[in-house]
Amino acid sequence: MAEPEPLIPKHGGYRKLKSFQVAQLVYDVSVRFCDRYIDKRSRTHDQMVQAARSGVQNIAEGSQASGTSKKMELKLTNVARASLEELRLDYEDFLRHRRLALWSKEDPRRQKLIDRRPQTAEDVAQWVREVHDRSGPGGQGGRSGPGQHEQSPDLSTKSTVSTQSTYPEIAANAALTLLAVATALLSRQIDALAAAFEKDGGFTERLYRTRQDRRRGA
Repeated sequence: MAEPEPLIPKHGGYRKLKSFQVAQLVYDVSVRFCDRYIDKRSRTHDQMVQAARSGVQNIAEGSQASGTSKKMELKLTNVARASLEELRLDYEDFLRHRRLALWSKEDPRRQKLIDRRPQTAEDVAQWVREVHDRSGPGGQGGRSGPGQHEQSPDLSTKSTVSTQSTYPEIAANAALTLLAVATALLSRQIDALAAAFEKDGGFTERLYRTRQDRRRGA
């Protein structure tokens, strides 16, 4: 005999979602990035940190809400993706305003970071240091001071591999790489949630089926 369909299925478990894990890493990286390279008194600092936090919090809240509202889970997961897209634009603006290189999708450094599978912000910071040290004679050998990265004649907004990358450029592009992974995972998650909702419905449909089963069993 088949097990009866639970009225409120198992839900939560968001910490096991790859999208949550990467979004949380993006948040940690963004807090570190903003504290180092964005004026703490500026609105941009707060907006970037809040956008990163919103991505994490809405994934968690959507997962928790899924027990009684698949529609709410779908909505909140979409909000999470939108928040991370907003954060992506902030990083791109950071690079453009400082005339730093935005790495192309084909830049091998992006794939190397993904293959590295960093788990913490310190893992990402270590990768940034390694890339900086390999970037050629233009490397500063330490953290760039205010305005240092704006003076290099080799820096541009072109999506090319820079031979004299600075810490802010590498760190921003690292965050953008992780954001691309997070938003791709969320897009797939949203597609799966939408397909499941279309096929099985949500709480209202489960409630109807449960009532029908009980009437038939009466």
